Amino acid sequence: MTKSELVAKIAMKSGLTKTDAEKALNAFQDSVMEAVKKNDKVTLVGFGSFEQKQRQARKGRNPQTGAEIKIPAGKTPKFTPGKNFKEAVK
Repeated sequence: MTKSELVAKIAMKSGLTKTDAEKALNAFQDSVMEAVKKNDKVTLVGFGSFEQKQRQARKGRNPQTGAEIKIPAGKTPKFTPGKNFKEAVK
């Protein structure tokens, strides 16, 4: 599903116009990204949680040369699906 298809589905289910549905979706995305960037956890009960995880530095291999390289530590976003989401997918 693309973003435009998601916007159309939100508009249909909520009775909003596509423009308003897109504004709402963009506001949701921006709000979640800002919160996760500040290391806050965003929890939507039944749907899931968005949070920031710290990855440790590790060693890897260059697939072309086979040479060992150092991969630096970093931050990455993580989504954990909630119980209702998991059950809906089963």
